[in-house]
Amino acid sequence: MTGDYSSSTHPPLPPTAEDDRLNRLRLLRSRRVGVSTYRRMLAEHGSAAAALAALPRVAEAAGVSSYRPCPEQVARAELEAGRRIGARLIVQGDPAWPDALDDLPDAPPLLWALGDLSLLSRPLVALVGARNASSLGTRMAAKLGRDLGAAGYAVVSGLARGIDAAAHRATLDTGTVAVLAGGVDVHYPTENADLGRQIAQTGLIVSEQPPGLQPQARHFPARNRIISGLARAVVVVEAAARSGSLITARNALDQGREVMAVPGHPFDARAAGCNMLIRDGAILARSAADVVEALGPIAETAPALPLETAAASPPEPAPRSLRDTAALHAQILSRLGPAPVAEDQLIRDLKVRATEVGPALVDLELEGAIQRQPGGLLSRVV
Repeated sequence: MTGDYSSSTHPPLPPTAEDDRLNRLRLLRSRRVGVSTYRRMLAEHGSAAAALAALPRVAEAAGVSSYRPCPEQVARAELEAGRRIGARLIVQGDPAWPDALDDLPDAPPLLWALGDLSLLSRPLVALVGARNASSLGTRMAAKLGRDLGAAGYAVVSGLARGIDAAAHRATLDTGTVAVLAGGVDVHYPTENADLGRQIAQTGLIVSEQPPGLQPQARHFPARNRIISGLARAVVVVEAAARSGSLITARNALDQGREVMAVPGHPFDARAAGCNMLIRDGAILARSAADVVEALGPIAETAPALPLETAAASPPEPAPRSLRDTAALHAQILSRLGPAPVAEDQLIRDLKVRATEVGPALVDLELEGAIQRQPGGLLSRVV
């Protein structure tokens, strides 16, 4: 009698937040349920639990018999796998959920996150580019990342080799977010495994895939839409005419984000995609200042330096005139030939400060007048 009394007078308890999270995960992991079906089922049935209950009926109406949603134990196993590695599952509506994704029609309904979740509330700029990046391209990515970090932006990229890796390494201290095509604990390529572990310690790794999942080719375009969706702007540093970076740029355009590109030499195939983007209306990015100018100042600015610190800083060198710059270019070219010369030796021969020679060398590299070789050597293109 006691058991009958208890069961008949107490209404069923409403689902907890953890129950709802489990049900949302089950719904998304169910067979034949993608992002659009997930959103439609939630909208039509009001909750993940109700959508799960309706799935077999919906499947039968579509001609699929004996349909069963994702089993509860499978979803619980995924949650436990995430807990074991210290990752957190965030769903749309959570305080940590990135608002930038809310206006994407194909936004992921949930993300696994490993690291500092506060980075998702920071203004983000995506730096993407070629996997087989040139030395100049990786240095440009690193410079952009450092300067954007100093301006208050965090950087988001895809942990690929080349441009992505250079951008992440340069922003470990100022804020970097890696979006992976596989699970948050699966670093691809394996050569970036150490970098991935560093990002998990000081930055943030996110993925819409379950922990432990090895990425497949189809996962990378889906990953790219999250990179661009999180960012206020996508900056393509180097990209061939047909590359994944251009997919990210197209995503950004569709999502209403700014698209910017670093120009390259017309003879360099790795710059063809960037030059095409600029031809088609992308904003030319010569430095982080161009990015900041396009986006406007961010709301929270960095605190000013104390007066004594500012006074101790060395004065900025006076800008060189066009005539002085042309003269320096001519001096550099006169001292270089087909035989490689060490950069530090060139600086000593010129008797000019390294801070002035460095930008001039970059200019000449972009013009295709000189080229860098392994070991810090420079030669003239003849």
